[in-house]
Amino acid sequence: MSQESKDDAFEKRAREVLDESATRLDGHTLSRLTQARHAALDQMQRPARQRWWAFVPAGAAAAVAVLAVSLWMGRAPIETPSPMDDMEFLTDADAAEFVTDGEELEFYEWAAGEMES
Repeated sequence: MSQESKDDAFEKRAREVLDESATRLDGHTLSRLTQARHAALDQMQRPARQRWWAFVPAGAAAAVAVLAVSLWMGRAPIETPSPMDDMEFLTDADAAEFVTDGEELEFYEWAAGEMES
């Protein structure tokens, strides 16, 4: 006996057993099964457009979550210069060529004194 004939025999026996068990069901159960079958068939005949609308709220919530995470993770830390950075710049002897002009020399001497204290 080939595999195909074994499968056919199995299908035939399974169909017989299922048909026999269906005939033994009471009227109330048969009615409920028929209603469920018709509801499923009606659901299949509805346009696909109505089905995807059920996923819109979940999609919107997911989009908001992705946007929030990307904004939160994508924000670069802002570096603010400290007053000490300014003082180091002003009192650096190598970098300040404008001090040699003699203009406002008192201010730079004061700034250097503030750095030391």
